[in-house]
Amino acid sequence: MLGEFLKAHRARVNPQDAGLPSHTQRKVKGLRREEVAVLAGVSADYYARLEQGRETNPSAQVLDALSRALRLDTDARAHLHRLAGVVADEGHAPDVVSPELRQLISGLHDMPAFVMNSLLDILATNALAEALYEPFTPADNAARMTFLDPAAASFYPRWNWVAQSTVAHLRQTADPKSQRLKQMVEALNESPVFRELWEQHEVRGKTQDAKEFVHPAVGPLKLNYHALDVREAPGQYLVIYQAEAGPNADALKLLATSRATRAAASPGTTPVPLWLTGTATSRP
Repeated sequence: MLGEFLKAHRARVNPQDAGLPSHTQRKVKGLRREEVAVLAGVSADYYARLEQGRETNPSAQVLDALSRALRLDTDARAHLHRLAGVVADEGHAPDVVSPELRQLISGLHDMPAFVMNSLLDILATNALAEALYEPFTPADNAARMTFLDPAAASFYPRWNWVAQSTVAHLRQTADPKSQRLKQMVEALNESPVFRELWEQHEVRGKTQDAKEFVHPAVGPLKLNYHALDVREAPGQYLVIYQAEAGPNADALKLLATSRATRAAASPGTTPVPLWLTGTATSRP
């Protein structure tokens, strides 16, 4: 079955798309065996044995190289590994958000939305998410923002709950062998609360819940969130916040325009928060 899969997908690849000349007359559709071998960095004889079923134990590295040569998508790559009886080493997804996903979140004008990776790096945001997390400098990583940014204490009225949730989620998503994770933990250990929570080894994924904020421009906010896996980029996930109809929705709408309002304030002055001016809906 492995050989049949390779042969079928070899026939689907346009030589021009693979960067190969196609001016010569071809007897086979798609790529030749020798061309796949060159693209994957293996010998032609080895690749032929794979297709013919005479080689049955390719390494994960070889399968990854073949996946790139055959231009396999995420699902097809995973299936290739299963056919070979090898667990795909997904590691950390590339920290690149696809243009299609960026376009999707940018179209969510009334909902803050952003993409994160397994280490809680914020990879992409829409305009409303940028406005929501504007108090942080920068809004780069949820763990760093929670434990090392002074803005967190006033931004999260339930800071202890956010801290516990953040650490448990980091434990659940991050590769424990990651060198980057080790570096992050060393930096976050500046916070004694982080050290204590990290030593508890609690594991809890992010799916859906309600979260409370106090934004300096619009005041208290309570938003529901959903976290969705990005199938095309394992290790990335999309987080979308939504407000229920009423004061929270009104405040969120105000937040969408508050940055422009504050930017128009006189340089060198600190604008009065909108929720204290009577512009925003009064909060309980």
